[in-house]
Amino acid sequence: MDAVIENLPLFLEGFRNTLGLLLLAGTGALLLGIIVAAMRISPVASLRGFATVYTEIVRNTPLTLVLFFCAYILPYLQFSPGYFVLATIGLTVYTSPFVAEALRSGVNGVHVGQAEAARSVGLTFTQTLSFVVMPQAVRMVIPPLINVFIALTKNTSVAGAFFVFELFGAARKVTNDRGDEVLAILLAVAAFYLLVTISLGLIAGRVEKKVAVLR
Repeated sequence: MDAVIENLPLFLEGFRNTLGLLLLAGTGALLLGIIVAAMRISPVASLRGFATVYTEIVRNTPLTLVLFFCAYILPYLQFSPGYFVLATIGLTVYTSPFVAEALRSGVNGVHVGQAEAARSVGLTFTQTLSFVVMPQAVRMVIPPLINVFIALTKNTSVAGAFFVFELFGAARKVTNDRGDEVLAILLAVAAFYLLVTISLGLIAGRVEKKVAVLR
């Protein structure tokens, strides 16, 4: 464990960047996913078509290819805010269709009578979706959403291949310096990832219980 203790500041820096990617990309993916989900169920055919094409293309494209586009193509097109921001954009775009599909499944689980009742009192589609359907849908899809964010946590490791110093990047650097302690280094990295994923699981459990009580 000497290699881990001696390089703890590096691991903490990588862990901090991993958390930053998770929080920023997770927030962005949630917001973008809500928009895409709303477009998927919109009465406007062109919006439904665009959202369907976006969802199918992005979620069937490898994450490595998405991050490659962000790290190399966007700077070539004179958009270069930094590799951390570019990785955040890539992870946001890649994760948003999974968030959208989880939300859409929740929307489909809301009884159609709820929307009909909202429209009967004069609410528009946007108002019905915002105030009646979506709040109920979010309650139903908390476990799937948490699973999406757990997958996002692990996907942040791919950003290490594109000039972002995150947790796996820190492990790679320490391993290059201390190749005799590979097992301890990998166990330390796994512990950091488990700290995040188990915490998300516990949060999901508590939120789900509160939602069950509210129901």
